[in-house]
Amino acid sequence: MIAHLRGKLIEKQPGQAIVEAAGVGYDVTISVPTFTTLPSVGQEASLHIHTQVSEDQIALYGFLDRAEKRLFERLITVSGVGPKQAIKILSGLAVERTVQAIRGQDHAQLTRIPGVGKKLAERLVVELKDKLDDFAVAPAVAAAGLKGAAVDDVLSALVNLGYQRVAAEKAVELALSKEKELAANFDGLFRGALKVIR
Repeated sequence: MIAHLRGKLIEKQPGQAIVEAAGVGYDVTISVPTFTTLPSVGQEASLHIHTQVSEDQIALYGFLDRAEKRLFERLITVSGVGPKQAIKILSGLAVERTVQAIRGQDHAQLTRIPGVGKKLAERLVVELKDKLDDFAVAPAVAAAGLKGAAVDDVLSALVNLGYQRVAAEKAVELALSKEKELAANFDGLFRGALKVIR
């Protein structure tokens, strides 16, 4: 089984990276957070790998962050969650926020992830809430910061413009860390988030 892969990054796009190691190009499925933190094409990349073997294929799932790989492996133990669904969940919400939502039984936060309906959110909570104790989660300062009359509207507007939700949340958090009073000001928060979003 392949557990780790290091080599030249020859291609990357949201959802996929191709890493060349010892003359072989490995096609790796990745999450959006891993994609956004990968180095430039042509540079060396190092990925933690989960190898999934089925009757008709061997699939590689890669993560820059070890905690993301561990959460992926917990997610695929949930009935009805396959590797592709787990990657979607990790692409829709940062690892810390996902862990907090499952532990806190926050179904509303989980159902904001594309492809996660009410039933799946309930299953994630029931099956995982007591199995995530080994994840160190910082106090919910960031989550608490994402409250206010304008926050949800700004997040929705950024997602509708084509930005990934994870990137939108980071941008809003950054804007709020500079000016907390923007939480009630849609225009100001929207402009502040647009300045820092990547």
